[in-house]
Amino acid sequence: MARYIFITGGVVSSLGKGLMAASLAALLQARGYRVRIRKFDPYLNVDPGTMSPYQHGEVYVTDDGAETDLDLGHYERFTGVSARQSDNITSGRVYRDIITRERRGDYLGATVQVIPHVTDAIKAFAQDATDDLDFVLCEIGGTVGDIEGLPFVEAIRQLRNELGREATAFVHVTLVPYIAAAGELKTKPTQHSVRELTGLGIQPDILLCRCEKPLPDSDRAKIALFCNVRKEAVIPALDAKSIYSVPLQYHAEGLDAEVLRHFGMTAPSPDLARWDDIVDRHQHPEGEVTIGVVGKYVGLQDAYKSLNEALVHGGMANRVKVNIRWIDAELFERDDDDEIAAHLEPMHGILVPGGFGERGSEGKIASVRFARERGVPFFGICLGMQMACIEGARNTAGIANASSTEFGPTIEPVVGIITEWMTAEGLEKRAEDGDLGGTMRLGAYDALLNGNSHVSTIYGATTISERHRHRYEVNAAYRDPLEKGGLVFSGMSPDGLLPEIIERPDHPWFIGVQFHPELKSRPFEPHPLFAGFIAAAVKQARLM
Repeated sequence: MARYIFITGGVVSSLGKGLMAASLAALLQARGYRVRIRKFDPYLNVDPGTMSPYQHGEVYVTDDGAETDLDLGHYERFTGVSARQSDNITSGRVYRDIITRERRGDYLGATVQVIPHVTDAIKAFAQDATDDLDFVLCEIGGTVGDIEGLPFVEAIRQLRNELGREATAFVHVTLVPYIAAAGELKTKPTQHSVRELTGLGIQPDILLCRCEKPLPDSDRAKIALFCNVRKEAVIPALDAKSIYSVPLQYHAEGLDAEVLRHFGMTAPSPDLARWDDIVDRHQHPEGEVTIGVVGKYVGLQDAYKSLNEALVHGGMANRVKVNIRWIDAELFERDDDDEIAAHLEPMHGILVPGGFGERGSEGKIASVRFARERGVPFFGICLGMQMACIEGARNTAGIANASSTEFGPTIEPVVGIITEWMTAEGLEKRAEDGDLGGTMRLGAYDALLNGNSHVSTIYGATTISERHRHRYEVNAAYRDPLEKGGLVFSGMSPDGLLPEIIERPDHPWFIGVQFHPELKSRPFEPHPLFAGFIAAAVKQARLM
């Protein structure tokens, strides 16, 4: 029987509910339980696919091609359980589906209302395909009291009544702020947040209290008294040095034990050996490297959340600290070689990530050229691979006007829009002027690698599966001139039409990939491309 843990947040946003859900799931998993985590997002977008990274951070893509919230990345990295399209739902998706059914006449003339139609849809989502699970953790996005979140709160209130206390638990994440002038922590915001939640019909079973100072025993007792919970159910959550130490910290404070006590369950102590090893590797490196990430969304690091973590994982694999320097690609648009050198010469590796649009593209191309000419390890991801192909076309293949149709009309479309491609279900098509949302090549696709290539050695395989998110492709018609210029197409789609990986055999480490390997990297299983890239950066550091 699946048991449901509903996670809400109060006082302020950005308290780390997603990280909390991932950490709790990892602890339950370490005790031998089967877990899955789901995210309820109250906003009206159908999914985050059309949202600016500055609005919502990165878009996390699942194997089955869903564009989802970045919290699903935390879920996967901490549990190793691959997320699915059914693990993220938004108000927009709920209302879209209900209105579609209403237009078809599926409701047989009934008045369509928030209760029961919207809340029933949310409840069905929470309980879908859970028969093989021990715990389903559901994170409610936003903050208690938000208007758009009310249907989700009402839905989980109904689920408590329907499933019973023995099958449901409410965990409320709050803030206990430290007032420096008074020299003390204040519990009143938590009390008000819980009062707001109980006013909506939900009494929390466990309180996770975020704080920057240790929570005194007297304050725990005070919170317990005024919030109507056991003192042991008030769990302090101090700021951590690393997100990867959070599961160990929560276990030490008794979070997982309190959850099991609520459900009347007993289990062996969790096996946290791999988390001990992860924290040890992260906190006790044996060296360090500096990686320059040349992108266009560097003003918000959540825009590259999975990329950031994958670089950290690569550092763990090599037991080194990875210092990431976020560099705005527009800095290099002025074609000033001295400025480019000033920023990139200290780097032990250069990474050009994915992105959309023309802004910053010439700066990314200049970064590729610097890495190629100076022999600095280079890693291009999605748009980064496309920029590497355009740089190679212009500077080593003699195609001076090489460009991408994404940036406007061009006589040399080395990169162009893709309007059809093969999937496991058959031919997928999109109109060039069609909708933007959900119309890219999304999700996991196979690639075939050359047996004697650098990437086949890194992967230890000649067939791989990686996740994609893009609507433009490198034009395979330019393969011959690019390869004559030294840029080898070392990975292709199974039908041989779409370039997936490029590399330069005459370079210390120069690889570009059309997919997003960062989405499949885990702290306990770093992605081989990131482990290899950081290993190359370590060698570069020794030469400098």
